[in-house]
Amino acid sequence: MHKITISDLEVDVHRKDIKNLHLGVYPPDGRVRVAAPLNIDDDAVRLFVISKLGWIKKQQREFKSQPRQSKREYVSGESHYFLGDRYLLNVVYRKGHPVVSIRNKTYIDLFVKEGSDFDYRKRVMTEWYRSELKVLAEPLVEKWKTELDVPLSHWGIRSMKTKWGSCNIERGRILLNLELAKKPQHCLEYIIVHELVHLLERHHNDRFVGLMDKFMPQWRLYRDELNALPLKHEQWEY
Repeated sequence: MHKITISDLEVDVHRKDIKNLHLGVYPPDGRVRVAAPLNIDDDAVRLFVISKLGWIKKQQREFKSQPRQSKREYVSGESHYFLGDRYLLNVVYRKGHPVVSIRNKTYIDLFVKEGSDFDYRKRVMTEWYRSELKVLAEPLVEKWKTELDVPLSHWGIRSMKTKWGSCNIERGRILLNLELAKKPQHCLEYIIVHELVHLLERHHNDRFVGLMDKFMPQWRLYRDELNALPLKHEQWEY
């Protein structure tokens, strides 16, 4: 990977054994990345980026205006999200195993042992989100695997910093971002469909869009809603 500069725009260039140029703009600051075929030189990449400058600037403006959560400390009174709804965290110190539960559609109660530090509280919350997301995603994955008739061999959940999901076509595997537990369920379903469709079509081309339109006609609304929701505090890196 190396960088090229076009005016005041810095672009990460990754050369791969692919046929076409692929452009991406990533949160939180609108970092620009181009995946380029091995036989394409930097001048061709430069021309490609220049032709897309209007779209790149639009994406960067949207990221800058997007709300962001403050850094989480996992203490009482903080706002935490689950399935698109905001809850207040209530930390209770007591003996016994850690427990996380939702109360009165207002609070997330976090029960942990006395003396639990930040890392422990964060780990308990993270594992709760993981287990809840697995329960939510499993029937949706099975539903769409059958509906799309795709060769899915495995799916999983992972903390990812730049993508809502990923697909390994060769292995028939998809991964979902753990952060989806905090987003509305229809956004989770959209990402599942998106990644499964990649098992039918690798690229975001007309065929991919046609398949998305066929199986989930409202996918653009879900995509836009997901991209407008608050981002994590952390600095995302590609």
